Amino acid sequence: MNKRLFLSPPHMSGNEQKYIDEVFKSNYIAPLGEFVDRFEQKVKEYTSSKNALGVINGTSAIHLALRVAGVGAGDTVLSSSMTFIGSVAPILYQNAKAVFIDSYKDTYNIDLELLEDAMKKESSKALIITHLYGVMCEMDKIVELCKKYNVVLIEDAAEALGSFYKGKSAGSFGDFGIFSFNGNKILTTSGAGMLLCKDEKDHKKALFLSTQAKEPYLHYEHKEIGYNYRLSNVLAAIGVAQMEVLEQRVAKKREIFSWYEKELKDIEEIALQKDNYHSNRWLTALIFEKSNPLKIIEILEKSNIESRPLWKAMHTQELFKDCKFYANGVSEELFSKGLCLPSGTLMTQNDVKRVCNIIKECLDD
Repeated sequence: MNKRLFLSPPHMSGNEQKYIDEVFKSNYIAPLGEFVDRFEQKVKEYTSSKNALGVINGTSAIHLALRVAGVGAGDTVLSSSMTFIGSVAPILYQNAKAVFIDSYKDTYNIDLELLEDAMKKESSKALIITHLYGVMCEMDKIVELCKKYNVVLIEDAAEALGSFYKGKSAGSFGDFGIFSFNGNKILTTSGAGMLLCKDEKDHKKALFLSTQAKEPYLHYEHKEIGYNYRLSNVLAAIGVAQMEVLEQRVAKKREIFSWYEKELKDIEEIALQKDNYHSNRWLTALIFEKSNPLKIIEILEKSNIESRPLWKAMHTQELFKDCKFYANGVSEELFSKGLCLPSGTLMTQNDVKRVCNIIKECLDD
């Protein structure tokens, strides 16, 4: 049996165990500790952000952003429809209303004409945009629209750590930015997230809410709902080690994409996801104009190769069936035609050729 090629498996740097040992020696294995501070500092430095808050996952970071932004029952939150459930489930946590926006076919990201149309028609409190598979949205226009219509911008950069738009880091454009360090991300701590806040007051409020909203007394006093969202010092130690190799991981992801591009460039029915700026290329994604990607997924699996469809748009999910949607038909087409290929940073060029040879055989049948 050929070796298993996973979609995006963890890749340790070598220092993770060393830092975990330091945590255990200090006995600060519970939330908070030196490595939480160090992890937050590294993310701040890398993104040129003033405030960063380590939390348990990316979804909790988005939830905190909505809470701090004052989103509550009945408020409207605009969002990319082409995204992962964790990006938008917090809208429901707040009993708010989601309004979804369709995508561009080349980058898969939010369609700006539809977004502006929605902003004109909806009285919106916030916008959650997602950089799909690490490819940056058109941030100048999005920031401009949010200012024009007085909408809080929450930048879901869960998949985009290491991506840049005109030299500026993903996650640093919005009033809030979030990263994920889940097991399949470009860097992983097993599970963690990071919330960036432009405003110091917002950061303090998010910190307060993430630690059970405990009032500043010796005893436990609570006047509003808080959450147990703070990051573990053990996982933060892994994060510190992972941040040390971020540039290497981005370079390798981009190299893997270039290998796929070279192998598949002459196949007319295949279109790789377009990047207008500097993507970390977290996953190599593409669409087939004629072939059925589910059939290709099945054949790849028989060869011990993991692949997956593109995200199923949120407006097509049962959970959001009653939500308003500004449509152009693209996100549903992307789901029916799209495929994510193995993009792990331990892959070799021969691994990529192995995947591509199977795809070519499928298309020749």
